[in-house]
Amino acid sequence: MKNTVLICSAGLLLITLAGCTTTNPPSPAGAFSDLNGNPAPAAAPATVVTVTNEVKPDLLRPAENIFTLGPGDRIEIEIIGHPTSRATATIGPDGKIYYHLLSGLDVWGMTLAQTRELLQNQLAKYLAEPQVAITLREVGSKYVWLLGRLNRPGIYPMTGTMTLLESLALAGGTARSASQVSTEELADLRHSFVMRQGQLLPVDFYRLLREGDTSQNIFLHPDDFVYVPSALAQEVYVFGAVRAPRVAPYIEHMTLVSAIAGSSGTVKYDLLARDDAGPFMPDAYLSHVAIVRGSLTVPTVTIVDYKAIIKGHARDVPLEAGDIIYVPNSPYTNLKRYVNLIINTFIGTVAANEGIRAAGGTTAGVGVSVPVGSGTTTR
Repeated sequence: MKNTVLICSAGLLLITLAGCTTTNPPSPAGAFSDLNGNPAPAAAPATVVTVTNEVKPDLLRPAENIFTLGPGDRIEIEIIGHPTSRATATIGPDGKIYYHLLSGLDVWGMTLAQTRELLQNQLAKYLAEPQVAITLREVGSKYVWLLGRLNRPGIYPMTGTMTLLESLALAGGTARSASQVSTEELADLRHSFVMRQGQLLPVDFYRLLREGDTSQNIFLHPDDFVYVPSALAQEVYVFGAVRAPRVAPYIEHMTLVSAIAGSSGTVKYDLLARDDAGPFMPDAYLSHVAIVRGSLTVPTVTIVDYKAIIKGHARDVPLEAGDIIYVPNSPYTNLKRYVNLIINTFIGTVAANEGIRAAGGTTAGVGVSVPVGSGTTTR
């Protein structure tokens, strides 16, 4: 997977971070004239530079650690040969379980086999050679978030290794139109993402689901956030050093200036104002405003000098639905880090909003049963 960087001499920078994309980069297309009515000058030719950006091999390998217990997990315990000994125990916030005569046993971070051994050792104080069976009845400590345009979105327990394809199957796959005359895809695969610890993982959902490219089928970790947005959304996103970050409905002929103007809720101000009447925070750096377009794993990024546009030294930039506008509070020193900052800010904001919405609703539990010591395994 290759990245392409295009640099323009008139305050315009285009970056394509990976292979080919069908999305056109934003360009200053004559939609703006200066304050005296004079048309802005055209952009200069571009120079092309290539770098690389690929899915790391370790993402395609399952995690070596196996399931361990944590607060919220519920297990069933039975002393073999003593039917009346069967009971359930929930690991408390302190990581302990309580069973019959035993005082609280700390099992946080233990595997089921280690927990069984601990119980047998403690019960040996009261019984001769006790044999214990443990069954995991409910997972309350480890989940993956599968949200968006899926047939069964929700927060799912994770009891073992799970690939991205397996997780999507668990959530019923991506949603399609219910029309009898159309099978229109309702999921926007170009903007779908996996977030881990606040960082975007470079997974191309389109290549995985439409082209069968298994090099994109990564293994998930607990707390990974998988989000599939709607293909029907017509929005632009304004983030960074603006007073009112927002998701704005896209309208025809929308431009960078009009989108930023709307972020303050009014267009009746000096477009370069730094006081309370303006759209920008006091430390906004307007010479490196970014517009991100296309796939999150294959984005086209345009860096523009907003001040030059307002002063009539460069043309305004027409927008498309799905564009992300980012106003920095300092000049970039490394292009790749700047692009990563923008995309991670975007996915972090989306994940926070969608996660709050999902956690506030009711999510149907998915029952699991992973016995240890009883000779059988059911699921």
